[in-house]
Amino acid sequence: MWIIQSNYNDIETFYSSLNTELHSLIEGEKNLIANMANISSWIYHAMPDLNWAGFYLWDENDQELVLGPFQGKPACIRIKPTRGVCGASYKDNKVMRVDDVHSFAGHIACDGDSRSELVIPLVKNNKVIAILDLDSPKIARFSEKDEAGLTLIMKKIADIIL
Repeated sequence: MWIIQSNYNDIETFYSSLNTELHSLIEGEKNLIANMANISSWIYHAMPDLNWAGFYLWDENDQELVLGPFQGKPACIRIKPTRGVCGASYKDNKVMRVDDVHSFAGHIACDGDSRSELVIPLVKNNKVIAILDLDSPKIARFSEKDEAGLTLIMKKIADIIL
């Protein structure tokens, strides 16, 4: 049985614990989908004020992001690299932290309740293979510390799962 130990009230300790917990969760498992499913579930349940946490995977044949494992309401299935926060993150290979998604040009409203978003590319051999997408119903939900903590964790996890 897995028990989430992370306590978001102490943000530095939270990300240190989250890193340890996620590595423990995926240790020894090589299946990408299984690992992404558990990672998205763990983050969704560990972090307060999320309404969506999941992955989009790059489809080389179709040249777009395709929905992967996630937690939350049903989501957009395909995203072109020219659309939305996820597309911008993929295209620019850049972490995107958006305080108010309704002010982001080209935002895709998969869930009308989402107000802020944090998107982190997962990179292998200098190429974005997937992105982690987190949505919140709160404006400015994600801080610089959230961005830094999750970016570091995703860089370490990308080396394991990709």
